[in-house]
Amino acid sequence: MNIEEKIKRINELYHKSQAESLTEEERAEQAALRAEYVANVRANLRGQLDNISIKEKDGSITNLGEQRARRTDERKIE
Repeated sequence: MNIEEKIKRINELYHKSQAESLTEEERAEQAALRAEYVANVRANLRGQLDNISIKEKDGSITNLGEQRARRTDERKIE
């Protein structure tokens, strides 16, 4: 199921929940689909942020993805 189909199904379940109650299976499906959707959005955002470079006042270029990776590595060492 691609992301558009997942969004469509999330919306279908939402509208059904407004009109009537969902079964336990439907609630579980809705929760799983929402979790997948949120994870996808976060991954896409992280990918975009990792590809941003900032030009500093001194003219140097700082790659935010590399900077984040270094901080993450430093935290693992501690």
